[in-house]
Amino acid sequence: MILDPLPRISGHDIPGPLLTELTALYASNRDFHALSGDFPDPDDIRPEQVAAALAEELRVPGAEVLLARSSGQLAGIVITLARHPDPSDPDPWIGLLMVDAGARRQGYGRRLASLVEERFRAANRTAVRLAVLDNNPDALAFWTALGYETIGYGRDRQLDRPCTVLRKQLSSSPRTPRRAARVAVLDPEGSVLLFRYDNVEVGVHWALPGGGLEAEETPREGALRELREETGWTDLEPGPLLCTWEHDFTHASVPVRQHEHIYVTQGPHRAPTGPGLPAAHAADGILSWRWWTRKELAETPEPVWPPDLARLLDTWDEGKRA
Repeated sequence: MILDPLPRISGHDIPGPLLTELTALYASNRDFHALSGDFPDPDDIRPEQVAAALAEELRVPGAEVLLARSSGQLAGIVITLARHPDPSDPDPWIGLLMVDAGARRQGYGRRLASLVEERFRAANRTAVRLAVLDNNPDALAFWTALGYETIGYGRDRQLDRPCTVLRKQLSSSPRTPRRAARVAVLDPEGSVLLFRYDNVEVGVHWALPGGGLEAEETPREGALRELREETGWTDLEPGPLLCTWEHDFTHASVPVRQHEHIYVTQGPHRAPTGPGLPAAHAADGILSWRWWTRKELAETPEPVWPPDLARLLDTWDEGKRA
């Protein structure tokens, strides 16, 4: 997921295609707008209303509108404030975090919150605040699960609505480097096995079998060990290196920057098997597994690690035929 600031605008000068995307994003959150009352008719949110609302946000000194894209598609929006108008409040604020309703329960909200927190850390901010309307218990549960704590109650400055104020302390510690390796197992038709993981920071996503390396273990050795532990298959070996990539997530309550070696191999179309697998999957946050066709992989809106896996495998196929 990539965060890009929306340029400061005058009037309604958001480019037409972007305004269409933003309007669709806002309209998909009909229930939230029914609670907030930010638009006259939550069933009929119009482009000019969205443009006006964002222009109003950007008139506030220190405000920033951040657009979140995943695989090129607009997945969410965040509005932040560098400083609250109250001079006694030292913290930045998250004024709005909204994910496209069609992409919910895929971990986008948690990933987006994490990226915003990283931006504040990079700016040497030590905490962040936000307010949740009292008529929105789902939002309160979401932020509480991310470590935000209630510090008070009040009324919002815009429409004088009752709300709960939350705050999260931001650790200044850098992310811990972590080495890992995974294996893309392809069946005779070219489908690839993926596990569905749940991570406290990035949420639910699909990834290849694999995990962190042990001390003195090479990436290929770790890839083989992890493949056997997570699938129960002992007849496969990691093949050529497909790619390396880095990403952030939280492992065992520690924020890490993970560097992965990803190998590719071929094997039968079968199910992971073995008496110890349920416990191993539970320990690793694995929710389920499935074989994905290349078409399904390229078209799914669900998060897949690495994000361009379909293209990487297609390129590998082309190299084999060359």
